[in-house]
Amino acid sequence: MRACAICGKHQAIGRAVTHRGMLKKKGGVGRRTVRTSLRRFLPNLQPATVLLNGRVQRVRVCTRCLRNGRVVKAPVRSRQPASA
Repeated sequence: MRACAICGKHQAIGRAVTHRGMLKKKGGVGRRTVRTSLRRFLPNLQPATVLLNGRVQRVRVCTRCLRNGRVVKAPVRSRQPASA
């Protein structure tokens, strides 16, 4: 299961409700529920290189954690010039 490495946010399950009929205020007899089908609400996870438990790791983090500063991003390593 995909989940945020910081807050643990994961997918939630809900229902998509299909209706038919015209609204009463538009002259109909009202909307009726035809069917309900399951759907998934997925978290917006982004791959990020972070400092986690003192180690640099590449993990999936939700955008809410990224935006609110709960993630300490790993410092960018400088490239060493190739020695001849």
